[in-house]
Amino acid sequence: MKKRILWLSLALVAGQAGHAFAQGPSDALRYSRLQFGGTARTQGIGGANVAVGADFGNLTSNPAGLGLYQKSELHITPGIGIGSSDARPDGSSVAAASEDKNSFHIASTGLVLTNRRPDGDQSTNWRGGSFALGFTRLADFNTASRYNNTLNDRSVNGRTYTSADQSYLASLRGEAGQGYFDDIRRQARAGDYSTTGSYGLDPLAYGAYLTRIVKSRGGVDSAFASTALRGPIGQSEYITTRGSISQFDLGYGASYRDRLYLGIGVGIVSSNYHQTKDFTESDNSTATHLSSYTLHETRDVKGSGFNARLGAIFRATDALRVGASIQTPTFMRFTDTYNARFTTDFSTQGTDVVSTTSPAGSIPSDIVGVTSVDALPNDYAYSMTTPFRANGGVAYTLGKHGFLTGDVEYVGYGQARLRNDPQNANGDDYTFTQENNDIRSLYQNTVNLRFGAEGRFDVFRVRLGYARYGDPYAADASNERAQNFYTAGLGLREGNFFIDAAGVYTTFTQLYTPYTLAGLQPTIKVNNTRFTTSVTAGITF
Repeated sequence: MKKRILWLSLALVAGQAGHAFAQGPSDALRYSRLQFGGTARTQGIGGANVAVGADFGNLTSNPAGLGLYQKSELHITPGIGIGSSDARPDGSSVAAASEDKNSFHIASTGLVLTNRRPDGDQSTNWRGGSFALGFTRLADFNTASRYNNTLNDRSVNGRTYTSADQSYLASLRGEAGQGYFDDIRRQARAGDYSTTGSYGLDPLAYGAYLTRIVKSRGGVDSAFASTALRGPIGQSEYITTRGSISQFDLGYGASYRDRLYLGIGVGIVSSNYHQTKDFTESDNSTATHLSSYTLHETRDVKGSGFNARLGAIFRATDALRVGASIQTPTFMRFTDTYNARFTTDFSTQGTDVVSTTSPAGSIPSDIVGVTSVDALPNDYAYSMTTPFRANGGVAYTLGKHGFLTGDVEYVGYGQARLRNDPQNANGDDYTFTQENNDIRSLYQNTVNLRFGAEGRFDVFRVRLGYARYGDPYAADASNERAQNFYTAGLGLREGNFFIDAAGVYTTFTQLYTPYTLAGLQPTIKVNNTRFTTSVTAGITF
């Protein structure tokens, strides 16, 4: 059985933490923070369709809206996303590094089958209903960022830290027991470097000569020491992610006296996430053998799950509709695959110690130049439940001229939970107690707001919308990590054919630390923008 992926370089006894990566709060947030998707009509009004009805987007927001359909419908919605980011160390005046990431996707495709009683048939108060099935894209993981940083000596609380003290290599230092050191040496002799359990990147860093095992005064193995870099130390990192969360839904909505509309839906969720990181540190010192190194990491996560939702819309007057819906937590299972590689560039020039088998000023000949060391692939299976969601909305129709609409959505991000998956061959019985406690403390309940309007001009439609998705971080007093969506759209209705187009401009900010080092690590601020354009083409029958 393969163990839980734990990208946590040792130094645990020393109270430090290295390049930390494990299934944790960031994963819970990734799969809980959804976006509005669906047809171009839904996107054009900022996703505010909970009380509007008669749109395929209701299948994922409020299935009661299916009860307002008068005809059956078939549609498809392809789209293109154009993303850009600029990143720099938070609080720094250095120029931000820009990066782009574009993608093609299918935002929505589906079929609605409607059955309505003739107006003259008064045999029942149930006037009709619609069954719908289809696919909706609910989250977009396509981003890319790049930053550059320089570490210099600095003073913190009266204590001076060299650039080397702030480097990622410093996070590899720490103490351990003799059995642990023996196991690290065994992996190095075999050339098989594990990243499972508590190993993190310790074996791989040792095999790449970025650390060495030093002895106490008594001659006993006592700690890891890191290979030297001397300041100023240059840092850079390129991160790219791709993938999405998609949902295949089945739903039914019914009309009671064309006044009350009720609906139910079931969603089958599919998730695909791929991330690549290239982190580099370098110096120009002639006193160190190590010129630079790069840590290359990849992560592939595939998941599947299910959820269910109930909804209602009440037509208070001919013009005013009020809607509400609730969605269960989404129950998901994941398989996470992690790979890592250190690529180093050593020279024969230098006075520092690189290996305990070589005296100061010399290094093993087989690592001179550019060399690489790879870890064994690591697969891990686990499960998760994402938060319960509740929606409320109001829509006001302006006769035949259009409508105004607004929604509010509640999401309790702190309710997400990670769980083990011992039935899977790649799972184990790890409890995730600490990670779930971190989720509770890091994240808060939030409210998402969506507003939209549609104007009707004969066969043409014009739409505008805005949505603000609240900051999920409990400690983020400035609400910097809220998401803002600005939307617009056009539409055409001609006979049984319709076509809609929408553009969604999204802005959001991320704060990122490439490693943890007792508060000495850099914090990177990434400002992201993304423009998505979608076109829906469909027929009614």
